[in-house]
Amino acid sequence: MESAEQLQQPARSRRITAAMVAAKAGVSTATVSLVANGKTAGRVSEDNISRVREAIAELGYVVDGIGSSLAKGVSSIVILVAPDISNPFFAKVIAGVRESLGPRYQLLLSVTEAGESPRADDVRRLMSLRPAGLLVDAPSAGFLEDLASPSPVVLLDAPGLEAYAPSVNLDVASGARELAAHLADAGHREAAYVDSVTGTETFALRRKAFLEEAAARGITVGADRIISTTIDVGTAASAFAAAWPGWQRRGVTAVVCGTDTHAYGVLQEARVAGVRIPEELAVAGFDDLPYSATSNPGLTSVHLPATPLGLKAGEQLRRLMEGGVLEQSGVTLESSLVVRGSTAAAER
Repeated sequence: MESAEQLQQPARSRRITAAMVAAKAGVSTATVSLVANGKTAGRVSEDNISRVREAIAELGYVVDGIGSSLAKGVSSIVILVAPDISNPFFAKVIAGVRESLGPRYQLLLSVTEAGESPRADDVRRLMSLRPAGLLVDAPSAGFLEDLASPSPVVLLDAPGLEAYAPSVNLDVASGARELAAHLADAGHREAAYVDSVTGTETFALRRKAFLEEAAARGITVGADRIISTTIDVGTAASAFAAAWPGWQRRGVTAVVCGTDTHAYGVLQEARVAGVRIPEELAVAGFDDLPYSATSNPGLTSVHLPATPLGLKAGEQLRRLMEGGVLEQSGVTLESSLVVRGSTAAAER
């Protein structure tokens, strides 16, 4: 039993327990548990409910949801593993995941430094929380082989890795090919590419699909015209500034970027250098972030449905966590090209 002196100590100086709440309210710890977890119907009187709630409010008691869940063998935590959330695209993915999971689950992000890939060892340390499930965004095959999660797993934006786990993918290849066709139709014959350094399958696929379609349509993108940076506006701007003089001498008239964030850096530095967009240089990206519609000029971009990606992946994982069976283990969401002023120049 807690003494009066102990109960009067500032709540921030110690951990408040159910026993302390019970002592203050004059009820059993079992009653506190029933009230805290909303299971009072037909079991706890209104008077006791009121007293317990007052004691909880006064003492600042917080239910140890993780602890009670671990006692059952699994928590209500869902871990989302992402390679680099510096890309604003992930904010919309996370919003979709959060909406689909609902209030029953808590979302925990496991992220790396910009430009670094997740490590299985880091994620395995989180397994002590006994997560209900894992969502893994843009993984590599090596990461998945090392992870070997005992919890249900759903992959996001992981083309070519469907054999490892159920997945929700984006049809980035289709959008990349559509972008190459658009540039070819506009008369471009010499182009460059700004890639992400993360090296994940989704970036490899969008680059490969664009380069293949570009070559088929008469656009040259030499190996010396492909650079990689972290997903950061300033870094991309600096990389473009260093590369542009050489590209300009080789007649480059279009730059395609692996993300819109990269493209914003290119647009920024092009303006500083006095390069006219799109008259002298067409610029395009992937993601179709909200700012792409309002930038000056508007950015041509391959629209990738970020929120639906999170929604569908969260929905698939929730079904698995709750013992259901997936109708489709692999789902692909369509991409589309949105043409704006950054590439809409007169034919060359």
